[in-house]
Amino acid sequence: MSASIAQGSVAPRLSGGDVPFNKHRRFKQQSVGDWVVDIVIGLLVVVIVFAIIYPLWFIIIASFSDQTLVSTGKVFAVPLGFQIGGYLKIFADTRIWLGYWNTIVYTVLGTALNMVVTMPAAFALSRREFKPRRVLMFFFTFTMFFAGGIIPNYLLYKQLHLLNTMWVFIIPCAVNVFNLIIARSFFETSIPEELHDAAQIDGLSYGGYFMKVVLPLSAAIIAVIGLYYFVQHWNDYMTGLIYVRDASKQPLQLVLQNILISNQTQAGGAGTGGASIAVQQQLADQIKYGVIIVSTLPLLVLYPFLQKYFNKGVMIGAVKG
Repeated sequence: MSASIAQGSVAPRLSGGDVPFNKHRRFKQQSVGDWVVDIVIGLLVVVIVFAIIYPLWFIIIASFSDQTLVSTGKVFAVPLGFQIGGYLKIFADTRIWLGYWNTIVYTVLGTALNMVVTMPAAFALSRREFKPRRVLMFFFTFTMFFAGGIIPNYLLYKQLHLLNTMWVFIIPCAVNVFNLIIARSFFETSIPEELHDAAQIDGLSYGGYFMKVVLPLSAAIIAVIGLYYFVQHWNDYMTGLIYVRDASKQPLQLVLQNILISNQTQAGGAGTGGASIAVQQQLADQIKYGVIIVSTLPLLVLYPFLQKYFNKGVMIGAVKG
């Protein structure tokens, strides 16, 4: 009796239509077909994850392995014949430190300018009372499909005295139209209009409303667009290749390419003996893998800290009830 009373005092009271939840019920009610589908989906997820992660893992272990074992297919899961000669050769080159510094400066300043220009522009284009917004949006969108090309851009940058300067990496790409459209859609769908009405009652201008209300509520989209811009600047290779001839202003990507080419050239013409050529070729191959790790490591370190904002920002505004 006491046991039943104690049990009754602990058990929650249910209304007439409530049914107690059993976490195992879902699994008991699944048919054989459901189990097969779940297993197939699970296997597909494992295969997709493996196909994405393994190439990166292979590059990492290959950069620390004996290149003879790598070329013969003996390196699969762990490094074999541990070597760090490629990394020592890369970091011994003073050009790589200058390239790192240049890329960090271009990326930080460029991303800051991108956010300062993109977010206010997207907010203005999201306001229905801003009459020219459709016309301006048309001109923005037009540039996504039609451009002058490399030669007109080169002549324009030359007249603006941007060639061989750091500003050629920053000013011409101040706005990415795709990111502008994403930010505008976020402001239109995820910021309630009632907040603007309340801000007007409190006497806030559009600038005050944007700075004090909209931006604090836009952390997710700011992180997403900031990551897009950061990756765009970090991986910018063509700008340095076409518009910069000064070696002291070249970005990391171009410096790494020059290091890779110089080592491949040395491997092709090193010495007169086959053994010397083979050693140089192994070092060149190790440098090739090391260059990939060096150029992508900052992004790999940064992404986990922004992942939660990235996932949230991508899905915001996608589904509306």
